[in-house]
Amino acid sequence: MSKQALIIKDLHKIYRKGHKEVRAVNGIGLEIKQAGTVLIVGPSGAGKSTLLHMLGGLDKPTSGKVLLEDTDIYKLPDRDRATIRNEKIGFVFQFYHLLSEFTALENVMMPALINPSDPRSAINDKRKRASEVLKSVGLEYRMDHLPSRLSGGESQRVAIARAIMNEPGLLLCDEPTGNLDSNTSESIYDILFDLKTRNGMTMVIVSHDEKLVSRVDSTIRLKDGKLA
Repeated sequence: MSKQALIIKDLHKIYRKGHKEVRAVNGIGLEIKQAGTVLIVGPSGAGKSTLLHMLGGLDKPTSGKVLLEDTDIYKLPDRDRATIRNEKIGFVFQFYHLLSEFTALENVMMPALINPSDPRSAINDKRKRASEVLKSVGLEYRMDHLPSRLSGGESQRVAIARAIMNEPGLLLCDEPTGNLDSNTSESIYDILFDLKTRNGMTMVIVSHDEKLVSRVDSTIRLKDGKLA
């Protein structure tokens, strides 16, 4: 693996609304080091989430390259890119996106259940792994609870556990505390930074919280789709 976990080259994302052209991301180039922590900040509409989604293989750029471990992910077939997302990238969003009919444990298991190449092929092994991950975020007492019985902070901890279920090398967090109060937000960031250190992950966070600047390796400021 190269020393750079992510290399972004001249990345553009253009949306068209009728005859109007909106450049959500406009010529961004970056290198994010392996095991580094990067904060992306900027005003609403600056292109932060659009950039993060392109880094994670969720939103195809209009032009430019995203290299993950030296592989240009947008040159891959959709199926191969989906496999990379499942095996190598974890996502934590502002909205938890938990499946309401499944318990916390079952929600955390999902990435492994849909991963055909997961070496933990036995369902009991996946259940054990999910249990361990939930314990790592302090939710061993909530494993059998449905999302409707969880608080916002607990739901986000389940979402974090799900994101690291397949032991990804890259964790992408899009406003992970946007729906939470300040005390809960601080505890969520403590969990994220602790997991990042323990697991040696590269972590990219989109946030409006300027207090995070002191906790990350580097800060990227966006304005009108460009590096500010």
